[in-house]
Amino acid sequence: MPNRPKILKQTIIAQTRQFRIEALELEFRSGQFRRYERLARNASMGAVLIVPMLDAHTVLLIREYAAGLHRYELGLPKGKIDAGEDRLCAANRELKEEVGYGAKKLQHLHTVSLAPAYLEHTIDIILAEDLYPEKLQGDEPEELEVVPWDIRRIDSLLATGECSEARSIAALYMTLEYLRGL
Repeated sequence: MPNRPKILKQTIIAQTRQFRIEALELEFRSGQFRRYERLARNASMGAVLIVPMLDAHTVLLIREYAAGLHRYELGLPKGKIDAGEDRLCAANRELKEEVGYGAKKLQHLHTVSLAPAYLEHTIDIILAEDLYPEKLQGDEPEELEVVPWDIRRIDSLLATGECSEARSIAALYMTLEYLRGL
C-alpha cells in the first residue's frame, strides 16, 4: 500500500449529536495539496450488521423506518457497539433488541465500509445461527416488523424495491456464498 498523504491540519467544521464533519488539509507525495471533508465517527466503538439465520435457508429481516429516504425499508438488524462490548456481544444484544432472538453461534464474516472517500465508517457483518427466542428492550421508537425470507431468493427481495441498503444486500450475498461453501 502506498504511503498515505500527510495530514497538515484537521478541523471540525460542524457537529451534531450524531455526526461530526471534519476538514482535512492534506499533502500528497506528489507535492499536491488538497482539502477533503469527511463525515467522521463521533466517539463510536464501531457497528455491527447481523444476518440472523432462523434455519438453513431462512434469514430474518426487519422492516424499519429509514429517515434518509423517508420510507420503511426491509433490511438486516444493525447497531453500534457499546463501550465494553466486543462485536459479537453487540451483535447478540442488537439481535435480541430488534428481532427478539439471541444466537448461540455468532461468526464474523467481513468488515465493510460505505463511501470511504468521505465517510469514516465501517461495519462488521456477523452471521447469527442457532437462534432462540429472547427479547430485550431496544431504543427503537416503534416495534420492528420481523420478516422471514428465503435467503436463496435475494433476487425476489430486491425486486420488491423494499430493500435498497447496500450493506444489507452485500451481507446477504456474502452469507449465501458462505453457506453454500459449507
